Amino acid sequence: MSNILSSKTINKLPDYLKKDQKIVLVGGCFDVLHPGHVVFLEKAKKVGDILIVLLESDLKVRKLKGRSRPVHNQKQRAKVLSALKSVDFIVMLPYMEKDNEYISLIAKIKPGIIAVTKEYPNINYHQNVAKLVKAKIKYVTRIIGNHSTSKILNHQSRSLGKN
Repeated sequence: MSNILSSKTINKLPDYLKKDQKIVLVGGCFDVLHPGHVVFLEKAKKVGDILIVLLESDLKVRKLKGRSRPVHNQKQRAKVLSALKSVDFIVMLPYMEKDNEYISLIAKIKPGIIAVTKEYPNINYHQNVAKLVKAKIKYVTRIIGNHSTSKILNHQSRSLGKN
């Protein structure tokens, strides 16, 4: 079984897991992978047995980050994430507009932990989702250094403009 799944094949996931394994769930765009992403994923993996990454669709990334994003399409982003030893499975999300679509998918995964960074801006939403699916929120790290895909891309475009 590939470790890259679609939201439609997520139902097959329990067949590959042992009953006593603690599932840790994270989500995001992971457009331009940087050290902050890597440390976050490594620390998330340490709080459980299986780390599953919900990977946002290209359309969702565009709506969240702007028309010039994503830099890498969802398949490319999934391929890069799948190479990290801390990541066990990647779920390539379709475009989802409604919270109940996310909640329904997360309920199928049955995570014990939803891992987030301390400064995550939408923590109330994640706390509500965790409560609905009977998971715990775990702060695994603070935002690391000055790492941000948007900052990296803004710096790159300014640098290119100076040449």
